[in-house]
Amino acid sequence: MSAATDRVPARGVSGRMDVTVFGGTGKIGRHVVRQLLATGHHVTVLVRSPDKLEVTDDDLEVIVAELDDAPAIRKAVDGADAVISALGPPIDPFLRSGPLTAATRTIVDAMHESGVRRLIALATVSVPDPRDRPSLFDRLVPVGIGLLIPGALREVQGMSEVVTTSDLDWTLARMTAPIDIPSNGTLRAGFLGRDRVGTPMARTDVAAFLVDQLTDDRFVGAAPAISN
Repeated sequence: MSAATDRVPARGVSGRMDVTVFGGTGKIGRHVVRQLLATGHHVTVLVRSPDKLEVTDDDLEVIVAELDDAPAIRKAVDGADAVISALGPPIDPFLRSGPLTAATRTIVDAMHESGVRRLIALATVSVPDPRDRPSLFDRLVPVGIGLLIPGALREVQGMSEVVTTSDLDWTLARMTAPIDIPSNGTLRAGFLGRDRVGTPMARTDVAAFLVDQLTDDRFVGAAPAISN
């Protein structure tokens, strides 16, 4: 795997694709949907509350369903060229169940059934990649998260395991501190202890990285850490 990339986001992804998005009403997911539509893709999004999308478009197909609705997930995935999952657990110290892990497993199963290969998903740096050379601080991060928000950590780890063992063409983008600021025009991606990857990242740039992966195979089968 190559070293870190430090580049301007590719806002104009070439070639129209049919992309299914999960988590499209979240803080990052809404940016993903808008950027896909802005670059001419057809987007299918499965949401519980369609009003939260805050966007309408002729190329936007909305399926209203819960994440435990397997037939609806299969419908959303069928015919897609790629799937982007912007799902992530709430920062809740009392979170106990694992609905997002179960939903990710259902998404992967639906992709296998429909013959859809490309999966791009989110995680945090609390999930390791074998290419990492973590420092002591990097090793302590998941320990601290596990003490503060253990349920969220279990969800992130569970979702990541489902993705990385899926036998799909997956990419797992690992964030540290997504924030609501305007894009600063730079994306960095690489591996802990090896590459120049920082901590904060504009949510709109997280979305840009996910969208970029539709036409970028450098991180297929890898979980790069990303930042501005």
